Amino acid sequence: MSDSDDISEFGFIVDRISRGEVPIKNIERELICPCCKELFTHPLILPCQHSVCHKCAKELLLFRDDAATELDSEFSNPATPVSSPRSRRLSSASVERLDRLTRTASLRRSFGRKGSAAHPGWKRTIHSQGITTFPCPSCKHDIDLGERGLSGLFRNFTLETIVERYRQAARAAVAIMCNLCKPPPQEATKSCMDCKASYCNECFKLHHPWGTPKAQHEYVGPTTNFRPKILMCPEHDMEKVTMYCEVCRRPVCHLCKLGGSHANHKVTSMSSAYKALKEKLSKSIGYLISKEDQVKTQIFQLEHMIEQTESNGEKAKREATDMIDGLCAILEQRKMKLIKSIEDSHSSKLEKLRNQMDEYQGMLENSGLVGYAQEVLKETDQSCFVQTAKQLHVRIRMATESLKTFQPAAEPTFTDFSLDISREEKLLKELSFTSVPDAPVIDLTQSRLYNEGTISWQQPSGTPPVDHYKLEYRRLDQDGDCAWESTEDVCGTSKVISNLDTNSSYIFRVKGCKNSIYSDYSKEVVLHSPPAPVLRFLFDEKCGYNSDHLILNKQRDSVESVAGLPMLLGAERIMVGSYMSLDFITGDTGVTKGKYYWTFRVVLGSYLVKVGVVSDTKLQEWFHSPRDINSPRYDQDSGHDSGSEDIALEHSQPFTFVTIGMRRLFIPKGSASSSTESCKRSLSTPNRIGICLDYDKGRVNFYNADTMQCLYERGVECSGTMYPAFGLMGGGAVHLDELITVKESTKLDFFIDS
Repeated sequence: MSDSDDISEFGFIVDRISRGEVPIKNIERELICPCCKELFTHPLILPCQHSVCHKCAKELLLFRDDAATELDSEFSNPATPVSSPRSRRLSSASVERLDRLTRTASLRRSFGRKGSAAHPGWKRTIHSQGITTFPCPSCKHDIDLGERGLSGLFRNFTLETIVERYRQAARAAVAIMCNLCKPPPQEATKSCMDCKASYCNECFKLHHPWGTPKAQHEYVGPTTNFRPKILMCPEHDMEKVTMYCEVCRRPVCHLCKLGGSHANHKVTSMSSAYKALKEKLSKSIGYLISKEDQVKTQIFQLEHMIEQTESNGEKAKREATDMIDGLCAILEQRKMKLIKSIEDSHSSKLEKLRNQMDEYQGMLENSGLVGYAQEVLKETDQSCFVQTAKQLHVRIRMATESLKTFQPAAEPTFTDFSLDISREEKLLKELSFTSVPDAPVIDLTQSRLYNEGTISWQQPSGTPPVDHYKLEYRRLDQDGDCAWESTEDVCGTSKVISNLDTNSSYIFRVKGCKNSIYSDYSKEVVLHSPPAPVLRFLFDEKCGYNSDHLILNKQRDSVESVAGLPMLLGAERIMVGSYMSLDFITGDTGVTKGKYYWTFRVVLGSYLVKVGVVSDTKLQEWFHSPRDINSPRYDQDSGHDSGSEDIALEHSQPFTFVTIGMRRLFIPKGSASSSTESCKRSLSTPNRIGICLDYDKGRVNFYNADTMQCLYERGVECSGTMYPAFGLMGGGAVHLDELITVKESTKLDFFIDS
């Protein structure tokens, strides 16, 4: 492919830039070297497919080499202080030394063919004896250049072309002038890739006349980037790259394939690789262009989220500041109140102590009470003395007693005002933002959906419990989404939903709440309700129940078949060519009209279990007939490969069963349903099995109760009362679903046989 075709292939990018369809800054970041942060100059393609300028790669190698040398010299000389290699800058002398050695290595390679035997090391670069690895500036992965160093890397000519076109588009008005015109030069119209010069029309005709070799030169539009026409192999001099290695994902020459490092690799022609990669790139670009509106929408959403983040961050900062300021205000008010109490107590104690001190000071100076008493003693009139001395005696007696039992009027301590702030200090230290609880996870193994639904969920392990949960659900409508319905706060980890529509899909989600902070919603799950209301029943211990072979629990919601002594006793019948019979048990509730659904679980280790429906007339025949027709051989709808089975399915029977055993579910032959004709007769046993009986239409369906996938459908003769029936042989067990065993108080349209 010519350079003109290559340039035109990528020219649409620059054309879109010039028309303003693509901002220049958008493409500019793809054309900037990750090392020098400038436009690429002679970019090299690294093994990790990232590009770097040639001069930057040389500086990176020299930097690593000098750093290693410096570290070696510093470690060898303990007196030399160790400095960071990143703090050093490349000196001009080091760069000149690198260029000189590079030229020397190039000269050695030019003589490599003749002197390779005597001097095999001449084909190595300056880095063959030193550092040959450096981290890629883009992906940070270590790049090992091997013995050839930078000479083993391809030059990214395509990127060079795009950079040059970008420069021209960025300069816009700057034109490329003719290199051969006499002053003043004319604007160039062509550039010759062989002459590596630009010409105007007249100069091009003058220097490329017809009939001369120059007329065969390749020319392109005006450009300053004169790239070589042919990509040469970096490992084999003068060899053109003609193939593409699919293992290494790089162009190679025929010598690389014949005896080089790509000898055992899968290679393809360059044209095939070109077409394949061009097609992939075109598809990728087309996909990005087709998703332009989507990207713009996502950018708008991100901008809106950035605005929300900024506003919500400022709001959260203000709220946190206000709350802390509120705490500080409460502390300040409390501080003022407590200090006021201490000051009041302080003043009261001082007043009492000072009054007491004044009283004692008066007794000490004898100028008070004692002197007054001495003057009263001088009174000679008896009546006057008695009148005055009585009150004086009381005062002197009180003073005497106070001297005998000295008691301060107030205590100097303030122990009543000591603060215990340990609890508050702990709370303040633990003051933090309320953590958002983790989103709960809906447990599909415990969730059931009928006309009533039980939805269970769990809190992720290792997370603290929440205060309550909020369950939301809505029906998936074909015309449009229905509104979400929300339940009341749920304190447990399950919730029963009532009044659900049959044969409908519902979507559920739940979120937790801790300290009024709600978590994110759980992952939404979709559950499908059965096609009919639930038939609620328990196992009937009075109809066909064989206590020798079957074990029924007290709740009558689980039955187990034991392969014990009765099975061993039956071994004699097997020796004479007889067979073992199934042990049947039915539900205690029968259906006389309508459509009902029930589910159960068969233990995977069960040997042989038959599940289905049977009429009461057929039950009487089975349980009272002298023949042992409970055998799988007699049962024409047993799911076994008997010859009479196909004939029996031509007409309806008053019973229908499918067989479960060895972790497989076996479907009888000749199914009347078109939906199951192409299915395999042997299916993996579902975790839960559902049965739907339509009495009025005479149809019975078997479902995978977890996915509501119909496994088998056929007609059944509904006469009299139809019962859920289960037959077991050998070891096995059947467990009814919890909602199936819950009896309703309302009267249903079915017949209960006592």
